[in-house]
Amino acid sequence: MKTALSLFHSFALFISLALGLKPVIDVPETEISNGLIHAQLYLPDGETGYYRGTRFDWSGVVASLDYKGHTYHSKWFDTYNPTTHDAIMGPVEEFGPLGYATAKPGGTFVKIGIGSLIRSDEKPYNSFKFYILANSGKWAIKKKADQVQFTHTLADSTYAYEYKKTLKLTKGKPELVITHSLKNTGKRPIETTVYNHNFFVIDQQPTGPAYAITLPATSLSTEGGKGLNDLVKLHDNQLSYLRELGKREQAYFPNLTNGKSVSYALAVENTKTGAGVNVTGDRQIDRLVYWSSATTVCPEPYINLNVEPGKTITWQITYQYYIKDPSK
Repeated sequence: MKTALSLFHSFALFISLALGLKPVIDVPETEISNGLIHAQLYLPDGETGYYRGTRFDWSGVVASLDYKGHTYHSKWFDTYNPTTHDAIMGPVEEFGPLGYATAKPGGTFVKIGIGSLIRSDEKPYNSFKFYILANSGKWAIKKKADQVQFTHTLADSTYAYEYKKTLKLTKGKPELVITHSLKNTGKRPIETTVYNHNFFVIDQQPTGPAYAITLPATSLSTEGGKGLNDLVKLHDNQLSYLRELGKREQAYFPNLTNGKSVSYALAVENTKTGAGVNVTGDRQIDRLVYWSSATTVCPEPYINLNVEPGKTITWQITYQYYIKDPSK
């Protein structure tokens, strides 16, 4: 249960951010730079951390990232609460739940990068719901001028792991590399998915015709989606917007690659400001989701993870930022 002090911290942070003021308490954070890119990161903390929701991995939250006077990640939502599921920014990741289907109400399941959570009822898992944290594991953080390494270890009665994630800015390049390793230190196989939500907010531009999205496949499935031919259009491997989205409008496609594995390569560009980013990974995309609101555009590449006890799996995502002359 939350202590009175942590409840006070949550309320104070909520009020100050809602009013657009500097937080009255310290939110754990750090900055990294390679001389070209400057980024601000929020750090995981169960008492005063900026993000304490139970959807996304707590590590590597990029509050802002700037290159040559252009911004690529920043706040995109109106209402803030530290435990709200999507009150988060930057290229953040979510792992699928481990052991939820077999846990009884009151029992526990695991979300990597968060910890062991309590299943509250018989209803299916809901990533938008807040679950009580039973075991937060242990966090270790190593900081350098151009990088931060996060290590999360969890020893639960059902699953155990050592998860490492490093955000590093490449020397002499406008590039961010996110490397991951997941070691299964328990007795059960870890079978899950992980995706990066991305949350691109380029130069605070509204979602609309100035955004050009390049996807890693030409045969795209729109089944189950919304917004096609009203908000967006798809042509070959390009997604573009027909108009600016209204405050409550969303474009969404749950499985653009229709279950087929494709190369991890996509791009997001704002043609009005000329700022863009190429995103590549060293594993195949097993499923590609796309979601956007009026304030952020989010290609969401999923990969499958299968780790036997005692084994380690690794993966990497690279962000290459660039600027074009918008007049050309």
